[in-house]
Amino acid sequence: MSAIFNFHSLLTVILLLMCTCAYIRSLAPSLLNRNNAGLFGIFWKYTRIGERKSPSIAVSCAVMAFSILFIQ
Repeated sequence: MSAIFNFHSLLTVILLLMCTCAYIRSLAPSLLNRNNAGLFGIFWKYTRIGERKSPSIAVSCAVMAFSILFIQ
């Protein structure tokens, strides 16, 4: 089933995308800073959310990992 139609999978994809974008920006800041408009602007927005909400994103990733490993 596609991640679009399954809410749990959609949340997993969004959380992983936020974490990945924030990690990529920590390695190469110029890569995501120059693309803050247009189609690639969504990655810039995910980077900002991942950086500013990092404690809550980290807790969400831990809860999601627990639910994937032990509940499903």
